Amino acid sequence: MLLEAEHGAIEVDTTGSGPDFVIVHSLLTGPEAFAEVTRSLSEHHTVHRLYLPGFGASTSLPTPNPSVADFADVVAIAMAQLGCDTDSVVLGNGLGSFVALTLAIDHGRAFGPLIASNTGAAFSDERKGAFTTMSDLAEEGGMPAVADVALQRIFPPPYLEAHPAALEERRSVLVGVNPAAFAAACRALAVLDLHDDLPRIANSTLVIGGAIDQTTPPEMGRRVAEQIPQADMVVIPDCGHCPQLEQPGEMLSAINNFLADL
Repeated sequence: MLLEAEHGAIEVDTTGSGPDFVIVHSLLTGPEAFAEVTRSLSEHHTVHRLYLPGFGASTSLPTPNPSVADFADVVAIAMAQLGCDTDSVVLGNGLGSFVALTLAIDHGRAFGPLIASNTGAAFSDERKGAFTTMSDLAEEGGMPAVADVALQRIFPPPYLEAHPAALEERRSVLVGVNPAAFAAACRALAVLDLHDDLPRIANSTLVIGGAIDQTTPPEMGRRVAEQIPQADMVVIPDCGHCPQLEQPGEMLSAINNFLADL
């Protein structure tokens, strides 16, 4: 479905019934990457997979340099239109996790449990440089120019050896992304720093890390969990940046255990 906001459309894929469960996708994989996770969650939840501005059919924000806070505001608008209440769960992976953390900082009273998968408070200078590289490639050569560099960031070699078709599957999704929106998201991540604001998050929080994630290593997530007053962390063994694809069963187990303990 398409929701209407002041800046344009927000695409949302909704399935299931029960309490609302909102999923915010990463930079390098879209909402479709949560297909298996969604099938399971939708047995007990109404699952809303949101497309961030410039992704899918969601309209890009009018500014050429939107912030992660701008993305979080769009998610808040979508949740209000969907009728999500204060018991709703929000989960974000990668880029979506930074959006979800910012959503909790700025709009935390509007929803309940928070799940931040493969996340951090800020990137090192080296990792900021990687976002600058991807942004430049996308603007200069479009998404085909950035695809190979980007895809090597998300999957560890053992996963690719066991799933040789994964790169081509992910590439087919990535080349369809709006390059200007992708570049803008890269720039937003490169300047993000949530260190001072994380202690303000009052939501019960689960941080999920992949033990062999090279993009947001588990120590980045651990520092986030340490700064949020009500946060726990789970590290998934043999998992990189995309547990929803690499280890969906382990991700679901972590989510279900977290929600059951609330």
